[in-house]
Order: sequence, then structure tokens, then C-alpha cells
Amino acid sequence: MEPTGIKSAQGLSGNSAQSLSAECAAPATVLLVEDEHLVREVTREILQAAGYSVLAFPSAADAKRVVGRDDTEIHLLLTDVVLPDQNGLDLATDLISLCPKMKIVFISGYPENIVTRSGLTRRGVSYLPKPYSAEALTETIRGVLASKREDSSGKAAHAASNS
Repeated sequence: MEPTGIKSAQGLSGNSAQSLSAECAAPATVLLVEDEHLVREVTREILQAAGYSVLAFPSAADAKRVVGRDDTEIHLLLTDVVLPDQNGLDLATDLISLCPKMKIVFISGYPENIVTRSGLTRRGVSYLPKPYSAEALTETIRGVLASKREDSSGKAAHAASNS
């Protein structure tokens, strides 16, 4: 039986894990906030197999306690939109002041139009619908980490080259 929110965990062993790890362009730390235990653990395993360092927490409060006192640079926040103690957008807003270069990917089992209407996707962040496959997860994370982050005015923080 597959965990809720994950389509496939086949990328976790053997040659598949090695190929996922080889595709990770640079070491990065992902802060994963997901309240469903099984989804959190499988997602953590997929990301670790892809070469990422993962800090995983079941709640916004747990994540904020660690980020506020740890020296670890967080490159990307991967958070569920709906958490038991705070929504993912508010969590991202709280953490971006502590980690201004952090990129954000929201995950949710809700239809994309609900997420879009809430304004999440127009804030320079990405959205990954549940259920997601190991490949979709790693491709999304890799793409977001490789992209230029937009500032609050919507302009690219770094000049884009047109080559």
C-alpha cells in the first residue's frame, strides 16, 4: 500500500537512488514540514537519496524552533499548505525573514485552483500537488533550487542572461 500523498517510492533503492543522487546539482538543505508521518518519512527518504540534506518536522512550531536557533542555511522550504498549527503560507512568511534566500515549494492534496486562489503561486513560489512521484518531487526541487528567486516586487533578484 502506498502512503497518502506519494505515488511511488521506487526511487529509493539500488541504481535508482544512485541516479537520483547523481542528478542533485549541488548540496542543499531542505526544510520539510509535513504533518502526515508516512508522507514526511517517504519524502525525506526520496530527498536524501537524491543527495539533499533534510530537516523534517510534523508542525510549523517544531520547524520554527530549529530554524531560529540553528546555523544551518536552509535553501528550500517544502511545506504542506495545511498544517495542524499554522498554514504553510504563514510559516513561509515567518521563516523568510530568518532565511531571506530560501526558496519555497508548497505541497497539497487540495486542487490547484484552491491553492492558486489563495495567492500562493503568485508570490514567487512553486506548488507540487499530492500525490506526487519521486521523480516529480526531485525534478521540482531541482528546478526551484536552480531558478532565480524573485523579490517582493516581482523582479528577478539576479539579472537573467538571454543567451
